[in-house]
Amino acid sequence: MTTVTEPGYGVTIPVTIHFDDLDAQGILHNARYGVLFERALLAWWGERGWSYAGGRPTRPDAFNVIREYSITFHAPIAGTGRAAVHLWLEKIGTTSADYRFRFLSEDGTVVHAEGRRVNVRLDPATMRPAPWSDDARTVVKELLK
Repeated sequence: MTTVTEPGYGVTIPVTIHFDDLDAQGILHNARYGVLFERALLAWWGERGWSYAGGRPTRPDAFNVIREYSITFHAPIAGTGRAAVHLWLEKIGTTSADYRFRFLSEDGTVVHAEGRRVNVRLDPATMRPAPWSDDARTVVKELLK
């Protein structure tokens, strides 16, 4: 996977739109945006050694849940092909991480959608919010706006 650093903040990660991502009108189904964002974000973390093996997180900070997710659609992505997800971290709190994202055309000239996703780190033993580690805070510095 290739990521291109945007000037000033975040990363842009290419994504592939497949036929089964499309709705009956031949445009990217609204529910697939969340899946594609998730794949882009997991790929970014995975390149840094934070992933899942055997269905379990490889590091404690990878055990987190989505608290909030919102998206605003601007222009449909029509057909199969390539697009890009520009993502960044607006803020990292004690236990939460406020991600922002934009779905762009492959050449970056069209904003198809934009949104926000807030993750909360959990302690797997208690299922209660837990602080992000210093390691995670160091890794996300390149994503901070």
